Amino acid sequence: MTVDQASEAPFDPMRPFLRASAAATGSVKELRTPAYRRLLHGIYVLATVEVTPTLIAEAALLPFGEEAWASHATAARVLNLPIPALPGEHVTVVDRRRRRGRKDVTCHLGRKGWINVISGVRVSAPQQVFVELATQLSLVDLVIVGDHMVRKGLVDLATLQRFCADSSGPGAALARAAAGYVRGGVDSPMETRLRMLIVLAGLPEPEVNLLVGDEVERRKYDLSYRRSKTILEYDGRQHVERVEQWEADLERREAIDDDQWRIMVFVAKDIYRSPGRTLERIQRALLLRGEPGVPTSLTDTWRAHFPGWS
Repeated sequence: MTVDQASEAPFDPMRPFLRASAAATGSVKELRTPAYRRLLHGIYVLATVEVTPTLIAEAALLPFGEEAWASHATAARVLNLPIPALPGEHVTVVDRRRRRGRKDVTCHLGRKGWINVISGVRVSAPQQVFVELATQLSLVDLVIVGDHMVRKGLVDLATLQRFCADSSGPGAALARAAAGYVRGGVDSPMETRLRMLIVLAGLPEPEVNLLVGDEVERRKYDLSYRRSKTILEYDGRQHVERVEQWEADLERREAIDDDQWRIMVFVAKDIYRSPGRTLERIQRALLLRGEPGVPTSLTDTWRAHFPGWS
C-alpha cells in the first residue's frame, strides 16, 4: 500500500500501515496500546505479526509509491546476506518527485534497475545490491557478501563481475575491485577474511576448497597451496563438541601428514587480534616449503582492513 492507495485499499492491520490509514478508521488511539507495534516512524502493524526483514522492507516502501524498491542494507537483510549491523532502512526511487526525507529511511534517487519481487515486495536484485552495498561496506565485508551470493546461487560469478564492470556512479569502483576478489565455493565469512588478509599482504592467493587425499578418502580444505602442500584451515569451534569428531580430525590430519601435507589451523583471534603474526606465520611456512611467488617482505595494504594488535 502506498500513500496514493492508503485511502482506497481496505485497512489491514496484519500488513504494515501508515498512521493516516488508522486515522481514517478512527483507530489512532489504539496505536499507543500493546496491540500494535511501531515498525518505523508513522508506520505500524499488529503486535502479533512476526517482524521479518521483508516486513520491514514493505513498511519502508509505503510512503514512496509503487515504483520504489527496497535497496542497499534493507535489500541485503531481505536476502539474508552476511552484513554487519547497519542502522536505518533504504529505498530507491526513479522519480525525483517521489524522493522525500524520513527519519529512519534513506531515500536514494536512481535509474530503473534490476528488481526482484520477494513475498510481494520489490527488492534490488543480488548483483545490484552488491553495487549498492559498496557505498556502505568496506572492501573485505563486500567480498564476504559476494562470496556468499555466489555460494548460495543468488548470482553466478561471471554475471556479478560483468554487472560491476558495467556499473557507474556511487560505489561502482569499489564494487569492481571487490568483485575481482570474489570466489566460488567459499564456505564461511571467516574463510573469506583469512583469504583477503593473505592476498592484501601480497602473498600468493590460495586455492579454495581443494580436494586432498587418495581415492579412498578425499576431503575439501578451506585454503590450500598445492605446490608446497600447505593447507590453511579456519576452525570456528570454541571447543570439540564430540570426542568422536576430535578423534576423526586427528586421524585425518595424521593421514594427510603421511602424504607430506602440512595443515595450519587458525581461529578468530588470529585474524582479529594478531593478523600481523598470522601473516608472518603463513609467510614463514610457505617460504620453508618452497611455495613459488612468496615475497620476502609483505605489503602494508592489509593493515587498513585488519586493524588488529599486531
